[in-house]
Amino acid sequence: MASAREFCEALLKKADVKIGGERPQDIAVHDERLYNRVIRYGTLGLGEAYMDGWWEANALDVFIHRVLAARLDKAIEINVASMLAIAKAFFFNLQSSKRAFTVGEAHYDLGNDLYAAMLDKRMVYTCGYWSSPSTGSTSSPQASSGHRVNTLDEAQDAKLDLVCRKIGLKKGDRVLDIGCGWGSWAKYAVEKYGASVVGITVSKEQAALARELCAGLPVEIRVQDYREVNPSTMLGAGEQFDHIVSLGMFEHVGVKNYRTYFDVANRCLKENGLFLLHTIGYKVSQLTSDPWIEKYIFPGGVLPSVAQIGKAIEGFFVMEDLHNFGADYDTTLMAWFANFDAAWPRLKKQYDERFYRMWKYYLLSCAGGFRARQMQLWQIVLSKNGVPGGYTSHR
Repeated sequence: MASAREFCEALLKKADVKIGGERPQDIAVHDERLYNRVIRYGTLGLGEAYMDGWWEANALDVFIHRVLAARLDKAIEINVASMLAIAKAFFFNLQSSKRAFTVGEAHYDLGNDLYAAMLDKRMVYTCGYWSSPSTGSTSSPQASSGHRVNTLDEAQDAKLDLVCRKIGLKKGDRVLDIGCGWGSWAKYAVEKYGASVVGITVSKEQAALARELCAGLPVEIRVQDYREVNPSTMLGAGEQFDHIVSLGMFEHVGVKNYRTYFDVANRCLKENGLFLLHTIGYKVSQLTSDPWIEKYIFPGGVLPSVAQIGKAIEGFFVMEDLHNFGADYDTTLMAWFANFDAAWPRLKKQYDERFYRMWKYYLLSCAGGFRARQMQLWQIVLSKNGVPGGYTSHR
């Protein structure tokens, strides 16, 4: 036990983290078994030990930022949990059609009350756009209110409008929203730009509330796997759309299915349409995600790399634009946690203390990861044959 503690203390020293210290990045250890657990199970052991109350951080997001910025995760990368996760991803398609609804049931069906308390007024569960002036546009791509983004509501409105402007959305356009969530972008696109939207989700809870929130609008919400949209047949092109958007869904597709995903999108998109892909990304190619995130938050989730996306779109799309505003996810996650923490007194009637620690670890560790720039947030605009004369991004 002593040698395990000494090993962990030496690692933490590289990140300027002290056990028993009083600075934001310092931690308190309540159970000495923590050290062996981390050495044996890596990030899975660290996260589970936090859920069990074995350790605490003065500021969890600051601690994780320090650890990742110092690359300490690499020192415990080879462990039982990571090896098992990689082996599973290599031999099995963890995001097959049969498994498509697993993440919906495990994560998005946790309860609409939880997400309503945590998210903004529109219930947008993707990164807000804090780094640019917010927009108040209705139909003009260049319209801007001229003031800076200061609140979560403003940041999410700015992001939704950014998507509309990037695809050149106009009145009468019919759009496919792959991974529509609670219908936030669909509702915005209809009300602000006069579009009509077909949204698909693998969450029954999301679909139910999305239909309620979009009632009376030209929005169709389907509980449907993306592979079921416009299936390939000998009869030629099926259902097609003027544009496609996919906000925060690609992280659930999985490496083995990237080509299939873009094949479906290619068939669904009209020749002159644009496809905007909004996804978290990672700096290197990988087959699986962090073992703790995989087990407790997003089963089957994996972050793509630029190389993996580039290879998967070959023959299907021209990449017109790639916009990285991953640093904005840090701010978004901190806002989500503040909302969740404030709402906990009423939420705890439905969720236990272990759930609170799990959710806190999820939100704040991810904030630290984006702050360390380990993870990115990309918006990628794709066309089928290239925009004549070149694409103009309205950021």
